[in-house]
Amino acid sequence: MKHPESKVVIIGAGLAGLSCAVRLHSSNIPFEIFEASDGVGGRVRTDQVDGFLLDRGFQVYLDAYENAGELLDLDALHLKRFEPGALVWKNGKLHKLIDVFRRPAGLWQSATAPIGRISDKLRVAKLRASLLKKPVSEIWEAADQTTEQHLRQLGFSETMIDDFFRGFYGGIFLEEELQTSSRCFEFTYKMFSQGYATLPENGMQAIPDQLAQRLPSESIHLNTPIVSIDGNTVHTADSEISASQIVIATDGKAAHQLFPQVQQPKWNSTSCLYFSASDPPTTEPMIVLKGDRKNGLINNLCVPSFVSENYAPPGKSLISISLLGDHRSHSELADEVKKEAVDWFGPAASEWTHLRTEHIHRALPVTGSETQSPSSEPDHIHICGDHTINGSIEAAIQSGSKVAKQISEKIVA
Repeated sequence: MKHPESKVVIIGAGLAGLSCAVRLHSSNIPFEIFEASDGVGGRVRTDQVDGFLLDRGFQVYLDAYENAGELLDLDALHLKRFEPGALVWKNGKLHKLIDVFRRPAGLWQSATAPIGRISDKLRVAKLRASLLKKPVSEIWEAADQTTEQHLRQLGFSETMIDDFFRGFYGGIFLEEELQTSSRCFEFTYKMFSQGYATLPENGMQAIPDQLAQRLPSESIHLNTPIVSIDGNTVHTADSEISASQIVIATDGKAAHQLFPQVQQPKWNSTSCLYFSASDPPTTEPMIVLKGDRKNGLINNLCVPSFVSENYAPPGKSLISISLLGDHRSHSELADEVKKEAVDWFGPAASEWTHLRTEHIHRALPVTGSETQSPSSEPDHIHICGDHTINGSIEAAIQSGSKVAKQISEKIVA
């Protein structure tokens, strides 16, 4: 079967592809989106299980994102905020580190917490002030090194790096060695300083759903993988579609398979386990970090239902536990994680009910090995996705919007 010629074919209905489509639609440029899976969102999806909202891996939306904030209707997402700080294990108990610039009442508690030294906390304030004044463009143009090297260069102590940064940024970068680009560290630090980590009231899926709802329903074709590209024609298993412009908005691996000139990114992996509890381990909407617990599986834990009550049915709490690395072959993972949680929080954790484990092998493209659109690509082929900039929601939306602008300029010209 041959489809009529379409101005633009977008391959992939993740955030990059949807953002590209929204921009094209606002310019009255016809398009079609072809998505291999059964829904929009790519790696940003949410499932409903027994009244719980389970995001596919622990994710947050940073409300300081500039490009995403311009495209999304943030008010309609009803974003719910995490408290700006963390609970960190040290010497057998949890200690609170809070952003004292937004929560001044927490100054003494944070200053006296045995996480790092007083000099480290002064350096945190200095870094925050510096990055609030630093334009994002300047961050991405700066000389690069690993985050670990950068933190040492800034003068942070080894105990601060080990007890706080490896847990907190390990959860963001999905690697605790802190080998991720220092540019990515400064960008995310700036975003955390300017705004809040949030969850949409009805789960992360609300973000791609909002974008899709702004598009003609007939323009999105689900369960329709593209198997090859031949010139200006894309091929599904049983049809071919001609296009003047083709946008490859898949993840880096799929982009490479369709267009080998695209370099495959390296990936960081994670496993996320969800539990139901009547007696949650903490009653604060904050992330819990492993701190000085060096030998366990758990990297970080939070209770999303304390951020948005819609994440759990009445009388229940949803617990999200994130592990770093690939644990797909670990057959008794849930039991071992719950046993470790008992060591963290006491016997009440033994009563938690396991809801689901998400193993996400390709969770986050490694920034520093990111795929860039090849300079030799044909004029009608465009690559977008977070792998072309850095692993973030902001980068996915920015890249899709950028490609839409390029196409609009070509078509108008």
